[in-house]
Amino acid sequence: MRRTRTLSIIALVVIAFLAGVFFTTAGANLLGLSNQATTPTLAREENGGTRIEGAAVNSLEEAFVAVAERVNPTVVQIRSERVIRRQPFRWNPFEGTPFEKFFNFRIPDMPEEFRSQGLGSGVIIRADGYIVTNNHVVEGADELQVVLHDGTTYDAEVVGTDPQSDLAVLKIDAENLPYISMGDASSLRVGQWVLAFGSPLSPQLSNTVTAGIISALNRYYSEGPAVQNFIQTDAAINPGNSGGPLVNLRGELIGINTAIYSRTGGYQGIGFAIPVDIVQYVVPQLIETGHVERARLGVQYTAAAPSVIKALNLPRGAAQVVTVEEGSAAEKAGIKPGDLIVAINGQQLTNHLELSKIISTHRPGDEVRLTINRDGETHTVTVKLGAAPSEGATASRRRTQSGRAAESDLMEELGFSIADITPELARRFNLEDTDVAGVLITDVDPNSAAYREANLRRGLIITEVDRKPVRSVEKFEEVYNAIKPGATFLLRLYDPQSGGTLITALQKPGS
Repeated sequence: MRRTRTLSIIALVVIAFLAGVFFTTAGANLLGLSNQATTPTLAREENGGTRIEGAAVNSLEEAFVAVAERVNPTVVQIRSERVIRRQPFRWNPFEGTPFEKFFNFRIPDMPEEFRSQGLGSGVIIRADGYIVTNNHVVEGADELQVVLHDGTTYDAEVVGTDPQSDLAVLKIDAENLPYISMGDASSLRVGQWVLAFGSPLSPQLSNTVTAGIISALNRYYSEGPAVQNFIQTDAAINPGNSGGPLVNLRGELIGINTAIYSRTGGYQGIGFAIPVDIVQYVVPQLIETGHVERARLGVQYTAAAPSVIKALNLPRGAAQVVTVEEGSAAEKAGIKPGDLIVAINGQQLTNHLELSKIISTHRPGDEVRLTINRDGETHTVTVKLGAAPSEGATASRRRTQSGRAAESDLMEELGFSIADITPELARRFNLEDTDVAGVLITDVDPNSAAYREANLRRGLIITEVDRKPVRSVEKFEEVYNAIKPGATFLLRLYDPQSGGTLITALQKPGS
């Protein structure tokens, strides 16, 4: 019995040893190190300490170091500055009386103008000074500076911005700069090692490098008609990393860091990057024209019900058409409400939001083949795509339209911007079922009296100004310009969320 037990123990030891050799070699193969794989060993140093040795360990470490040395010179820090103008706070209990001009109390030592600082990251993509970053890093900035890896600082110009993808291109006056190479989005795999670069939290933390893996691919997010597709990673990303590169172990760009999911506002292991294929589609257009052209199918859709997918044996990402816009590319191709779109150009949908993502990466006039299921029968239709309405997402330094200028003036004076309700804005703000006439509040400065005191918010519709109805931005400006400087005026608002009417007041700057 004892002899049998001894033999069994010996056999287990031998099996364990062989298994260890097998898995060590297999791990080295996965890392591309099979030609130099050795079993890691524990070496004892003279002082009694120990360290792990082995070619696999050394090679992975060297890979991280090589990527950092290659990529860091292409990474930049972006410092933005925005001038915030507050309307002076005045209180006059005699307003509207003969004593008004003698009593006009103003709170002393309250600045009417201050500068707001912002911090972000970017990456050089061309030797002649073109830089990619996030739109939200540069949006609203009055001044932009780019700090290179060696500390050299340049003033930057905005070449073009694309709010839908949250990408922007900057240009600095420099030549012969190191620039990053582009990776292949189709080769990305969950579990792949990645490194994130940027300036998290502070200008003093420039060119910080963090490591992790690709946690997931095709993380879709939709806001109105816009659909974004992200790489998820556990490489540490914090505020300030936005716009910096996410790279593979070849030092190639595979994404632009853009967002985190956090309950605390800081890193919790869930970060998101814009995939490199989106960068490669958007950036050349921004450089060439300052804006992005996107195709449009012209349907509203939703995810097909699980019961329908099961009953008709459809792909799990099938999209059910809800409405078809009159005169759209979809209508011309014969697509009808109730149709189930299951594939584009032969590629089955794994998520219904892929429909918007794929269509948005085509140009107007492109043809795509849609596989649809109608009444249980499957057939293919060819669609010549139309053009998506332009958001006017051109470079902020190139905006010359009078409407933009007026919007900018209004933001500076009152702290909010407005726009006529176009079909595109109606879709984005979910106003398609709203028949209230007015102008839409598209943005509100959180530091303004409009936000803090008048409770104005994005998405509200202004229907009256100073008790006069307004149906357009032009009418709003006409009424507003007739108001006496320093006077308080009423705004009547419609809230699409509640369906209710609100009344608030603002004071026009001046005295």
